[in-house]
Amino acid sequence: MKRLACFGSCCIDYYTDLNGGSPFAGGGPVNTAVMAAEKGMPVSLLSCAGDDEYGDLLRNALQNREIDLSHFRTEHGKTAFCQVEIKDHERILGDYDEGVMASWKLSDDDISFIMDHDIVLSDLWGHQEEFLPRLKEKENLIIAYDAADRPDDPAAMLAMPYCDLLFFSSESDFETTVGDMLEIMRMGPKLVIAMCGHRGSLCLNSDGILKYQIIPEEEIKDTIGAGDSYIAGFLYEYAKGSELKECIKKASEAALPVLKHHGAFVQ
Repeated sequence: MKRLACFGSCCIDYYTDLNGGSPFAGGGPVNTAVMAAEKGMPVSLLSCAGDDEYGDLLRNALQNREIDLSHFRTEHGKTAFCQVEIKDHERILGDYDEGVMASWKLSDDDISFIMDHDIVLSDLWGHQEEFLPRLKEKENLIIAYDAADRPDDPAAMLAMPYCDLLFFSSESDFETTVGDMLEIMRMGPKLVIAMCGHRGSLCLNSDGILKYQIIPEEEIKDTIGAGDSYIAGFLYEYAKGSELKECIKKASEAALPVLKHHGAFVQ
């Protein structure tokens, strides 16, 4: 099985309206690493948490999960913190304090370590786009990037020429989303995947567009982490050499269980 390295944002998702306030470990690469490891994929996680109580919570949530944390750092200061409110089962992100993530950067040792993997995933909120050109120098290294709901963000656009797979979330109509995907592909990615919530997902490559419509989930508590689980499911199937149709099917199925609990993963 191909090895996956996830690097980028790491934070506490603090649910302001749950039990008087409840913290959960989160951040896109963190969530994807946990979910890929649960599938049996060899995973490494590179990020940073503070030496405060939320850093302890985050590190404890990652223990005993078959994830290589040898390049996960602890820095003096506050762990990144994001306020989350749930309304009508949908997440609403509030104030965000980057904490120690504001100054975290990959080191030369981190770069060498990442290059020992087969697939890498970074994200918009991790602010590590400057290192993608160096990673692109590694032959056969597959580079994936999560642009969240901001594929037009300058940081995401910096990443695109060096990406093989580009994931983003879209609430736009089908025609607009496909148009956005075509523009993204012109920037460099070989595969562009749009996650469209309850409407399913789209995958674009040089052969055209694939669409997968999910089966609606009746029990929805929280949507946070569903996209990260989708990415984990997709990369797991992609690493096995599955056909794209199977990748988006399994990815969509992987996202459904996340909707049944608060927090991106059970902790």
